[in-house]
Amino acid sequence: MKPIAWVTDSTSTLDPEFAKNNHVYIVPLRLLVNDECYKENIDITSEQFYEKMRQHERVSSSQPPIGEFIELYEQLKQEYEEIIAIHCSSDLSGTFSTSMQAAEIAQANVVGIDSKVGAYPIREMIMRGIHWQNMGLSVQEIKEKIENIIQNMSFYLIPSNLTQLHRGGRVTGSQLVLSQLLRIHLLLRFDDGKIIVEEKIRTFKKTKQKLLDNLKKDVELITDVCIMHANNMEEALKLEEEIKKMAPALRTEIMTFIPVAGIHAGEGTLAMAWIKSNSINSINA
Repeated sequence: MKPIAWVTDSTSTLDPEFAKNNHVYIVPLRLLVNDECYKENIDITSEQFYEKMRQHERVSSSQPPIGEFIELYEQLKQEYEEIIAIHCSSDLSGTFSTSMQAAEIAQANVVGIDSKVGAYPIREMIMRGIHWQNMGLSVQEIKEKIENIIQNMSFYLIPSNLTQLHRGGRVTGSQLVLSQLLRIHLLLRFDDGKIIVEEKIRTFKKTKQKLLDNLKKDVELITDVCIMHANNMEEALKLEEEIKKMAPALRTEIMTFIPVAGIHAGEGTLAMAWIKSNSINSINA
């Protein structure tokens, strides 16, 4: 039997080829467009989905069905000694809970990790976890290192549309009204798995500057930063340019947000995430 399989969901933004070569199994979230169901990143691309959003078609999302997880775990327990499952924040999606229930039903040896986030940080947790696996670390040691990453990551968003966040219960009615009346922008951040309001700011320019200020506080502790956008490459490139002026040595990456993120935060949303390098003592630690 092979030693370790990894299970995650489509919020991890992992490259399918990397996943295939490293025993990572990606269970896609579902996207609903006018009551038609699509598997995220399989049946529909991000670009196609955002085009449908732009046409004001009815869109929503749902977690993968438990049967899909059960079937996967039934297969994997025959092929691997151990399984690590890492999913998007359990405060934002039921995917982690469903995955763990399925593992129990399938009686598979699964170590579950609630990433308390989504997108770029999950990808990094898995890629670094595989590196540690190849170095010979045990599943428990890998889990401890990944949990250390979770404690030392930062993830901020500037949503373009608070209406969807309000519908999902992530922004209050008063915050929505205030934003619409006064044209106030919200800077949001992940905090222990939840999305909270970091600050309310009058202009987009000042909101973006506050985001950069937060990055600057950690710039000596990080080597990479990921800029994410919901079909807003123009602003993502501008943000990257400002980061390079502020910290020329910092490696930057631009990533298109998965459709699920666009549903909740709106097309045009910008985000940034980074992980403090002291949390892992470099990837070779």
